[in-house]
Amino acid sequence: MAFCNSPTLLPSLSFPLQYGSNFNNNLIPQRLSAITMATKTDDNNNNNAPQNPTKFVTFLGKGGSGKTFSAVFAAQHYAMAGLKTCLVVHSQDPTADYILNCKIGTTPVTCNDNLSAVRLETTKMILEPLSKLKQADARLNLTQGVLEGVVICKKEELNIMASIVLRKMLVLVGEELGVLPGMDTIFSALELEKLVGFLRKKPQKSNPKYSFDVIVYDGLSTEETIRLIGATGKSRLYLKYLRLLAEKTDFGRLAGPSLLRLADESLNAGTISSGYNGQLSGEIWDKLEHTLENGSSFITKPELFGCYLVMNLNDPMSLNSALRYWGCAVQAGALVSGAFGIAHSGSDQGQLETAKITFSPLPFAPFTSISFSSPLHWGDIMRNGQFKDAQDLLSASNSGSSAHMQSVKFDPVNKSVTLFMPGFDKSEIKLYQYRGGSELLIEAGDQRRVVFLPSQIQGKVGGAKFIDRKLIITMRN
Repeated sequence: MAFCNSPTLLPSLSFPLQYGSNFNNNLIPQRLSAITMATKTDDNNNNNAPQNPTKFVTFLGKGGSGKTFSAVFAAQHYAMAGLKTCLVVHSQDPTADYILNCKIGTTPVTCNDNLSAVRLETTKMILEPLSKLKQADARLNLTQGVLEGVVICKKEELNIMASIVLRKMLVLVGEELGVLPGMDTIFSALELEKLVGFLRKKPQKSNPKYSFDVIVYDGLSTEETIRLIGATGKSRLYLKYLRLLAEKTDFGRLAGPSLLRLADESLNAGTISSGYNGQLSGEIWDKLEHTLENGSSFITKPELFGCYLVMNLNDPMSLNSALRYWGCAVQAGALVSGAFGIAHSGSDQGQLETAKITFSPLPFAPFTSISFSSPLHWGDIMRNGQFKDAQDLLSASNSGSSAHMQSVKFDPVNKSVTLFMPGFDKSEIKLYQYRGGSELLIEAGDQRRVVFLPSQIQGKVGGAKFIDRKLIITMRN
């Protein structure tokens, strides 16, 4: 661990990493117990009833650890519990199709009662935002028709033939645009926002066809999923500096209002009126900040957000990877709900107990490996008593939410801050302090986390120690 007052990095304090030995294994005793985050509603009798928020569930783990199987298992579990569920796969890997015994397409397809599945493809997802942008530009006329391929020019400047050629050159055809690095995560986030609504304060399920109680997401990779989880929190700082640029510079004051209107019109394409119409730029910035704040708080609510670790109990590297991903998810601002261990042939009770101790105090449930030599019969699998612990863990809406799982604790009496940082050792943590002692910046796991300090403990860092996966920072005046 290292602490630095910008820009100098000071030597680190050295303390041993100790693992806890207590395991909180209080699982719900009854199969398919009531899930409190959402209940299936009768569309015919409750059209005017308040909409329940959609729960988002995803899995983190090393490749080959059983992440996709866990996602399909969870989707089947929620569907059989009576919740309208959609499995969202963002990969060209056909594993999910085989396990689910259902051909997954780019539009939601019904696999069985209460269960749909859809495959996200960035080449398809890129078209709708572009279409909305072109519609907004058609209303605002900011690009003078360039996005629509309509060029306004004087007759004396271009003859008719040159005008036709130029128009053809400037036509923006979405289907010809390829996918660049980074686009996959951005457009999957936009698509998941449509399905889940994590940026909206109130759920909006205007289209019953795409209205779900639970979204189970199997992403491109664990690293990309963690980036997606922390996107809204990280975006708030970028928004802060964009606002400063827009309000404090001549260029920003000139171009900012038009760009804000274009962004607003694009986000509200197809609606009767915009939520920002008639408002000042400052009010629009405030609402954008509030929107991102909704997204940041969403991943800290266990009744709405479920993030589970998956590991192969026979593979020590799989356990180490899951432990690291736990720390990275915490650094991204998420609350991890529990952990699943898949036991293959040759696993013994000792490996299971080791995993439970390693991931304490997370709730832990074992999976029994399944042969994929023939199509799976999910009715039999879900009735198999060997999966009861896993089903109970998925049903526990408040998994991982106990006080000892909080990622940040403030102690005004002792003027200290305790950060929960599993999966890291002291040499991998860097601590910085900016802005006169009102906040801390923690860097670990290729993630940066800003911790805003309450007024009672603001000041300079007096010392830090790393004990039992916790970084304890003492402040001084």
